[in-house]
Amino acid sequence: MKLKLICIFILISFFVKGQFLDTFKVFLHSRPSIDARLESRYSFINNSATKVTGVRLGLSFKRKLRLGLGYSWLDTDVFEKRTIMDGNGNLINTKDYFKFGYVCFYADFVFHKTKRWQLSVPIQCGTGMYWTQYNDGIKIIKSKKRLLLFYEPGITIQFKVTKWLGLGLDVCGRLALRNTNYVGNKLNSFVLAPKLLIWFDQIFYTIAPKSKLTKKFGPAYW
Repeated sequence: MKLKLICIFILISFFVKGQFLDTFKVFLHSRPSIDARLESRYSFINNSATKVTGVRLGLSFKRKLRLGLGYSWLDTDVFEKRTIMDGNGNLINTKDYFKFGYVCFYADFVFHKTKRWQLSVPIQCGTGMYWTQYNDGIKIIKSKKRLLLFYEPGITIQFKVTKWLGLGLDVCGRLALRNTNYVGNKLNSFVLAPKLLIWFDQIFYTIAPKSKLTKKFGPAYW
């Protein structure tokens, strides 16, 4: 059931693909602005809520298309209890932690926009490594790092409160492309990313309507 619902997000991404390709060249000929952010994405691993933290850096074209690169890592302790033998031959209980980090490419295309509401399709795919590690009482023992490939299609809903402040929510499906049973059970999941959006350029245009920057790039708009 979970995999079927993730596939729905994939179909949504292909549904707007034609519109995306038709307008892609137009956006690329416009003057871009910097898209830099720190984000948190919430999902489930082993039926437990987890947080993945990431940094993003890219370009925004007319606030309708964002492209860039990022790095994300698991920011929650995810572990399984296990019993091991220490160096003295004694059995001890420890925690075997699951870890991963990855580099990703992201694109976010707006396909519907009104004064306050906006719908867009965020897509990101990337590659990285996952591993496990535990403490044997003396040192950290890490497993062999293995390749991780994934794809995250979804949809974003955004509400603009003022010209410079908004709220948003990403609802995505995370699909591990290197889908062994171990990786699939760990990583295939829904992903939620609530957002508080602040457009600092619009704040500047509002408080300094006569500045040279406002006359060149502004004014503030909905």
